[in-house]
Amino acid sequence: MNPLSLFSRDRTRASGDPMAALCTVATVDNRGKPQLRTLVLRDVDSHLAIFVNATSPKWADLQHDFAVHTYWPSIAVQYRMQVTSEPIDAQKVHASWQLRPDMPKQMDWFYEQIAPQSSVIESRGQLHQQLNGANLGTPVAAPTNARGLYLRPFIVERLDLNQPDGLHDRTRYQLDGDHWHCQTLVP
Repeated sequence: MNPLSLFSRDRTRASGDPMAALCTVATVDNRGKPQLRTLVLRDVDSHLAIFVNATSPKWADLQHDFAVHTYWPSIAVQYRMQVTSEPIDAQKVHASWQLRPDMPKQMDWFYEQIAPQSSVIESRGQLHQQLNGANLGTPVAAPTNARGLYLRPFIVERLDLNQPDGLHDRTRYQLDGDHWHCQTLVP
């Protein structure tokens, strides 16, 4: 069984779940400290993908293997994945960027022209003032700092909490070459 096919089926089952489009990414920063971030998890060219802004500290953290977590309460299924990543070419990043809502598009340009993501600002009011003063309008193209990564899972753990007998079903899949090996784990 390919766990990514199972992941896709489960995600489709959870399509009405408010968490279905999200994942938590766990990285280690340059000081060795763990970092967790909630990101939109996308499907691009039949692969899982995330998009980020290169001005964010998370961009450097994502250059190494990292973990991805999803949980869909509507079906009570959790996935934990260890992944490598591969850059998405700029043309695909820019095409996907067009699908973003207006405010995130404006913020991407704000990061490039005014202040990088995660930089300190005096207040939320100052952020609004600078954003309005920047007169970014409605951006029509992605800035150069827009990035995307295909996620390449090599370990996938699935935990199904919705079992009739109450005993959780936990399975680990590990990629070996082109083949997935499956193990049942004690939950």
